Amino acid sequence: MKTSWTLNKTAVALALCGAFAIAPAHAAGQAAGAVAAKPDAKPAAATVLPGDDFYAWANGEWMAKTEIPADRGAWGAMYALAEETNARIVKLIEEAAAGKPAGSEARKVADFYTAYMNEAAIESAGLAALKPRLDRIEAIKDRAALSRVLGEFLRADVDPLNATNFNTPNLFGVWFNQGLTDPSHNFAYILQGGIGLPDRAYYLDNNPKMAELRSKYQQYIGAMLKLAGYDNAEARAAKIFALESELAQSHATREESADIQKANNPWSMKDFAAKAPGMDWKAFMQGARLAGQDRFIAYHPGAIKGAARQVAATDLATWKDYLAFHSLNQFASTLPKAYGDLRFEFYGKGLTGSPQQSPRWKRALAATNSAMEEAVGKMYVDKYFPGENKAHIQKMVANIKQAFERRIDKLDWMAPSTRAQAKDKVRTMYVGVGYPDSWQSYAGLQVSPKDALGNVMRAQEFHYTQQLAKLKQKPKKTEWAMPPQLVNAVNLPLQNALNFPAAILQPPFYDPKASDAHNYGAIGSVIGHEISHSFDDMGAQFDAQGRLRDWWTKEDLAHFKQASQKLVEQYNAYKPFDDLAINGQLTLSENLSDLAGLAAAYDAFKFSPSGKGTGVEADRQFFTGFAQSWRTKMREASLRRNVLTDGHSPGQYRTYTVRNLDPWYKAFDVQPGQQLYLAPEQRVRVW
Repeated sequence: MKTSWTLNKTAVALALCGAFAIAPAHAAGQAAGAVAAKPDAKPAAATVLPGDDFYAWANGEWMAKTEIPADRGAWGAMYALAEETNARIVKLIEEAAAGKPAGSEARKVADFYTAYMNEAAIESAGLAALKPRLDRIEAIKDRAALSRVLGEFLRADVDPLNATNFNTPNLFGVWFNQGLTDPSHNFAYILQGGIGLPDRAYYLDNNPKMAELRSKYQQYIGAMLKLAGYDNAEARAAKIFALESELAQSHATREESADIQKANNPWSMKDFAAKAPGMDWKAFMQGARLAGQDRFIAYHPGAIKGAARQVAATDLATWKDYLAFHSLNQFASTLPKAYGDLRFEFYGKGLTGSPQQSPRWKRALAATNSAMEEAVGKMYVDKYFPGENKAHIQKMVANIKQAFERRIDKLDWMAPSTRAQAKDKVRTMYVGVGYPDSWQSYAGLQVSPKDALGNVMRAQEFHYTQQLAKLKQKPKKTEWAMPPQLVNAVNLPLQNALNFPAAILQPPFYDPKASDAHNYGAIGSVIGHEISHSFDDMGAQFDAQGRLRDWWTKEDLAHFKQASQKLVEQYNAYKPFDDLAINGQLTLSENLSDLAGLAAAYDAFKFSPSGKGTGVEADRQFFTGFAQSWRTKMREASLRRNVLTDGHSPGQYRTYTVRNLDPWYKAFDVQPGQQLYLAPEQRVRVW
């Protein structure tokens, strides 16, 4: 499910009657410092009418002045804010390294960061810290041992519903959360994995750009093995790539992965052997510490079957080379510099188009955030998140929830029974603002200031152990899925909950000094977006308790699907490139939430004390605030990857949501004949 507001994980960018193309907001930008978005900034474009290109009108000046930093594939309001947040956090970590006592949580954070920054120690260690893992791989003598090692490498590193994260370097990924139809128990969800390229399309699409990337990836595999001292590296790389290509054949597409009904596959231990022969599943589950479980959810049954088939069909030598390569690839950033540089050449330059690797401190911070995210978040919140901001946002959330309920009441197509359950879902929704109610403990995590690779591996194991413990615990509605220092927001469908981390609650998304019109257009639309995810094409399948259940009447569901299809067609018509269009079905959940969320935020603003009785000028501020929050520039390689694999439309096209809202037309005097104009009957209206 495309529930998170965006997929930037590092704290960290035509009418229905006829298609037309608007110049895509991508660029081959050179290295330079970018200008952060400013609330209520003067829109650029006297030469562009809002009705022809609202994105360019609102962001043209920023687009003209801004160049993508050399270490980035994209840049925008969110990226700039993440950069500012990261700079603050690094100062906090450096202060902790100098002043916090050994053994304290803050000092543990500082030790992790310090070890990652100690490049001399990393160079001196070479592959020593990875050697036990490589030796474990080399010792594999039969299929049972292979199955056990594959299980030992399993990590809780995917999240299909809260973050649309399907990427894992291991053969499978596992996610621990409450059952789709059993909200009172947690389950282990098994997901597809095992490929080094971003998606099956990179292996299977028959076009020159993909063919070039495949060739470069195979060369990269060989280069990594050769660097680590493996002989016949090119021949080994060819076999590894062939194995990954076989795995990709059985992978679900991104659209299939987003279909929660296809993921609802309860399996017992016996089902694995019966439905996915080829793997020694008993050995695998023992390695994964899941041997005592008898209830799983096979999120990607086809991929599980395909992987098990390859465990039996592919020779052990290739599997061992495959595991060795993926170990080197996964931990390259904490190996000697040559390994990290080699990885960047492919994944940075090749896949995102970034000409320059990020500075070491940024990579160190990303690793520290990943390993001890709530410990870092606690440090950030204590320093940078005022209590009055939380109170104001909570009030906005309450207003927007009420606005959404009022919109539900006005739906003439919805049956009373469906309406009552929809309103109950809004009312019972948990909304976390700023930071979690209780903090995760890292007391059991061993961190050394001199062992970067060991720290990363121990942190992964620690996280897996914590997640594994959920199988003996009751689901928690108030559990957070994002750390406070992440510039993002998320809807959690199984929990019927929302998270708004502290880091996004600052300019340009939320500014206590800006007008309410701007704030409702910026952070208000984000809040509305996340609430609306509970009623998008997937969220609408979950009830107030987070149970996957059909609670709609047949007629209501038919109307909803018909209206949604119009939005699919609208987005299918947007073409960033002559040979590549937006996938309206892949991005439907996000597009629906953009539309409903913006409408609810507008209603909430007009109903608020500061919005009552306001006219066109306030409405212009509202919609401009929305458009400026999506300002983004992307390199071609990054934009193509976004369009192919991301459930979110690029920022430019998310801005065009406004063409479906009647007040936007009045605020900017949008007339027939202008490119974004839609006749009233063509405007998509769902919620």
